[in-house]
Amino acid sequence: MARQALKIFSLAAATSSVYLYGNKYLDPNDFGIIRVGRAIATVHLRSAERLRDLCCANRGTFIKVGQHLGALDYLLPEEYTYTLKVLHSQAPQSSMQEIKQVIQEDLGKEIKELFVSFEDTPLGAASLAQVHKAVLQDGRTVAVKVQHPKVQAQSSKDILLMEVLLLIVKQIFPDFEFMWLVEEAKKNLPLELDFLNEGRNGNAEQVAHMLKHFDFLKVPRIFWELSTRRVLFMEFMEGGQVNDRAYMERNGIDVNELSRNLGKLYSEMIFVNGFVHCDPHPGNVLVKKCPVTGKAHIILLDHGLYQVLTEKFRLDYCRLWQSLIKADMKQVQKYSQRLGAGDLYPLFACMLTARSWASVSRGIDRSPVTANEDVEIRTNAAAYLPQITQLLNNVPRQMLLLLKTNDLLRGIESALHTRASASSFLNMSRCCIRAISRYQRSRTDPLYRKAQISFTEALSLWQINLYELYLRLKGSQLGNWVIALLSWMHRSLY
Repeated sequence: MARQALKIFSLAAATSSVYLYGNKYLDPNDFGIIRVGRAIATVHLRSAERLRDLCCANRGTFIKVGQHLGALDYLLPEEYTYTLKVLHSQAPQSSMQEIKQVIQEDLGKEIKELFVSFEDTPLGAASLAQVHKAVLQDGRTVAVKVQHPKVQAQSSKDILLMEVLLLIVKQIFPDFEFMWLVEEAKKNLPLELDFLNEGRNGNAEQVAHMLKHFDFLKVPRIFWELSTRRVLFMEFMEGGQVNDRAYMERNGIDVNELSRNLGKLYSEMIFVNGFVHCDPHPGNVLVKKCPVTGKAHIILLDHGLYQVLTEKFRLDYCRLWQSLIKADMKQVQKYSQRLGAGDLYPLFACMLTARSWASVSRGIDRSPVTANEDVEIRTNAAAYLPQITQLLNNVPRQMLLLLKTNDLLRGIESALHTRASASSFLNMSRCCIRAISRYQRSRTDPLYRKAQISFTEALSLWQINLYELYLRLKGSQLGNWVIALLSWMHRSLY
């Protein structure tokens, strides 16, 4: 499909070039490349809207898969990702009558017996549940997450239906390899549908403990003694969605600092702890300015889906990112292949970084993302669709959720206009250095060797801090004055 579209597109481009030479005065609307481009975009948009409407009509599992597809910026045309992204925050709602029914069935009491007040309008609706603000009889204000009533019963049928549809599509288009979506849904959906599973695994408490040194992170307390498989009681915390730039501006929140802190948070989870919150869509990450300190708090919600990385995978992933940041292509090849990429390691590197191969080769922290590069990436994604789907089938299953997480975080950076910043790569580098140094110390006995590893670690972190200071000075007015002064002094001396 993608190849056929590209052939048509190329033919139109050639036709428009001939037209250009034969006419002195041209209307851009007459260019074949523009007319065909519009036609393709319109077809994509219409198909994307129909897919979104199908997800909204079937709800539940279909919305979950639609959300996943909406995060695949490296794979699908923009019309699809832009249209499907609304499912992250504007999923269909259950009626108040349905919510009352679920609460009555699971808790054995009516709403008026459990709560002093219960707001009819949900704070947010997602694929599997929606959240309402309420006040308990003892006066505590809580957020009550209530599962949509038919999701449990329909989920297995929906997964089977999607599996059949994908098998049919694969018979028509052999290059279409999306069975991994069904495999992931089969594995993860039962975990997400059981709210108490989150409590048994202690995900929320575990991540709060692991990351307690980040004073900007807030994880709402969950009241497990009140909760059931379909109704979850949480400490109420409010804030704006993490991708709402207008909210940040209204509340005086520094989007660059916010983006840096979000990068620190996820770099620590992925590279250091290997325990990753894998659903950071905007509805699950809120931001609130602290009235005391003036700093922005990041509120992390929905702890049902976590990926636990094996040590081998985590260390290979650390070394791969270090190689990408250093633009060491031999090491990029080595560790990409160790993670299942095979000969498609250049494509794998581009998918991980959402950068072109030229940018990866130069160093991803040395050149900002441009609009032209984004267009190039999307065009290449269409051209290499068979290879991309082959990669997704070959990499370890752990990688699939990380790719989804990367894309969601990248989407947040795009919405906040902070993608051009190198800070996220610097945070990744720090965490990779710490993780590898910790592993090396655990594998050696002599004290002098442990001290040597620690010294190398400290020196590397100091170099990163110095480079980050340079970048901040370079981007500030004071930095420009200092650089100008140093340049003047250099010219005066020589």
